[in-house]
Amino acid sequence: MIDRRIFTKGAVFAAALCIAAPALAQDTTLRLAHYGSATDSVTKAAEHFAELTSEKTDGALTIELFGNGELGNSPSMLEGVRLGTIDIVTVGNPFFTASLPQLNLLDLPFLFQSDAHAFAVLDGEVGQSLMASMSDAGLQGLAFWELGFRNLTNNTRPINGPADLADLKIRTTPNPAHVLAFETLGANPTPMPFAEVYSALQTGTIDGQENPVNHIHANKLNEVQQYMSLTAHAYTTSPLVMNAGRWSGLSPEFQTALSEAAIEAASFQRGLNDEEEQTSLDAMKAEGMNVVENPDRDAFRAAVSEVTRAAYIENFGTEMLDKIDAAAQ
Repeated sequence: MIDRRIFTKGAVFAAALCIAAPALAQDTTLRLAHYGSATDSVTKAAEHFAELTSEKTDGALTIELFGNGELGNSPSMLEGVRLGTIDIVTVGNPFFTASLPQLNLLDLPFLFQSDAHAFAVLDGEVGQSLMASMSDAGLQGLAFWELGFRNLTNNTRPINGPADLADLKIRTTPNPAHVLAFETLGANPTPMPFAEVYSALQTGTIDGQENPVNHIHANKLNEVQQYMSLTAHAYTTSPLVMNAGRWSGLSPEFQTALSEAAIEAASFQRGLNDEEEQTSLDAMKAEGMNVVENPDRDAFRAAVSEVTRAAYIENFGTEMLDKIDAAAQ
């Protein structure tokens, strides 16, 4: 089994580079918002992050947690951090791409061959470059947390290959690559905030959605979905970011503590997701979900990879894509 908790030296070095101008340390409270339900791994990672931060600063820096979309849906929470009304947030990478379109790279379908491939990229040169580019939107990147590899669910029929998606109304993220992929597959992609997905599935407003296995189970989407297909068609990271102005006002000691705690919490979350993926799948099967474990992934890849890559390359070239492909070797 791949140890998802391991970070490369590059990630730790990148954290060390995040030290800004000195400021006097004093007791400080920061507000962190996220999307996760009580049982979601992001909730546990946020709690661990808060504990680590407190330990590293002898209680002088406190992280106050607001989960389950308490401070808004993913787009509004991210905007809150950009405006400074929220200090820290973690939301899915697709929600960053409206203001940071270069991050669309990470959401390309079938970009990563495995967890190890994704982590090598995120913890290496490409990840460091993308994290640094977040300053363009007034954000300070702390670490790449994750949702994981996405899989399809729906209430109409089992999905074995691309043709089975015809005319299905599928909730997607707003990421252009995701929308284009499902359009190409003949589905009707319907972006909406995650907080609205359960009720939309329950009422039949949409036929299905796509998310990682343990995220589907933690948020009880299997209660309102009959079929799951393990397509693993895209990997979604969930960057942990902070308002850049708030960051620059912290002491170097606090900045170091936050950077270290963010990376350690990311490793902790990777371990949790590893443990929970199979148990979540087994639980949903036991609760009656019909699971297609081996859909025709090669057919899905052939249908969408070239068209989504071409759209990205048109705007950003091949340099980053080439580095990601090379990291799989």
